[in-house]
Amino acid sequence: MRQQETTVERISGKRLWFRRFATFVLPILVIGGAVGGLSVMSSMKPEPEEKKEEVKALPVLTTAAKAEDVTLSVTAQGEVQPRSQINIVPQVSGTLSYMSPKLIEGGAFRKGDLLAKVDPAEYELRVVQARANVAQAETAVMREKSEAQIAKRDWAELGDGNAPSSLTLREPQMAEARARLAAANAQLSEAELQLSRTQIFAPFTGRVTKRHVNQGAYVTTGSPLGEIYGTDIMDVRLPLTNQDLGRAGLTLGFQARRGKGVPVILSAEIAGVPATWKAEIIRTDSRFDPDTRVLFAYAEVVDPFGKAASGGIPLAPGIFVNAEIRGEDVGGVIVIPRAGLRGNSKVYIANSDETLDIRSVSVRASDRDKAIITSGLEPGEAVVTSPIRGAASGMKIDIVETLDATETSDG
Repeated sequence: MRQQETTVERISGKRLWFRRFATFVLPILVIGGAVGGLSVMSSMKPEPEEKKEEVKALPVLTTAAKAEDVTLSVTAQGEVQPRSQINIVPQVSGTLSYMSPKLIEGGAFRKGDLLAKVDPAEYELRVVQARANVAQAETAVMREKSEAQIAKRDWAELGDGNAPSSLTLREPQMAEARARLAAANAQLSEAELQLSRTQIFAPFTGRVTKRHVNQGAYVTTGSPLGEIYGTDIMDVRLPLTNQDLGRAGLTLGFQARRGKGVPVILSAEIAGVPATWKAEIIRTDSRFDPDTRVLFAYAEVVDPFGKAASGGIPLAPGIFVNAEIRGEDVGGVIVIPRAGLRGNSKVYIANSDETLDIRSVSVRASDRDKAIITSGLEPGEAVVTSPIRGAASGMKIDIVETLDATETSDG
């Protein structure tokens, strides 16, 4: 019986060992075998061929840099304003007995035209009264002069031989009479002046902007009758930056000499019709505007409703115009299309070996069409005008087409 139990225990121990072996050791052997198989298979797999990536050249458009003599120009904008603009105001009070048919919005008048008239009846009466006072004062002077002569003769006949006093000769009375005559003449002059002021004449040739009152209205001294402006000269106030001043050849406090200023072409579209006017800058401010940091230049147009009118279109107040200012002449500079200038002072050059060169240049001026280079670029060099992303010196490029500078600018 004991032997049978021992045999059973042995069999149970073997089974337990086998189960432990299957649970822990067998998975490890399987994983190890799989890893070994993969290694063997990887070592037997042929290695892939390495492909060399070819760097493709970037296609670009270029234009040849040209040496030219150019005239710099500056563009600006401004509003037309009359040189002379005033309010018409009476210098006397009264009823408006007359108003010129020209004194109406848009009306035109000549210098010396009668624009309005205050009823002069009251002021004519004042003149009559003042003349009567003058006549009385003149009579008093003549009377005193006669009495002075009589007093002088009497003293000569009846005097004691001493010199007569001024009172005896009626000199104070004569002085008083003359003073009264002077005062009467002054009152007459004032009355005549007031009478003349009942008529309001145009101080210059111009146009009417506004009319405030009508005929028959009672007006007081200083009350506005209307607004007028002169048509002899128009001004355009043009804002210029510090760079613009250099390009236009202007300075702080510029004053034109002998009536010759800097030429300017003004342009605008009136009723759908393009118009241009010739002007001249005749002065500039003597300081920069503290808010905008610009200096204002003043372009002048003489006779804007006459000879200076563009095809019959006058340069009237309120028109917003574009101004092109002719600047200084610059010789021996390099001109390239504006598309060839990168940022403020960089240019991309296409080398003969079809590589890119990034170069710094000195820019004299630029606009939307072209850039003017003073140094850093030679005539004939190929300037890249097409866009390039991530540009770097030495990168490969493919010159697709070389355009003329004028063709690139026009495009």
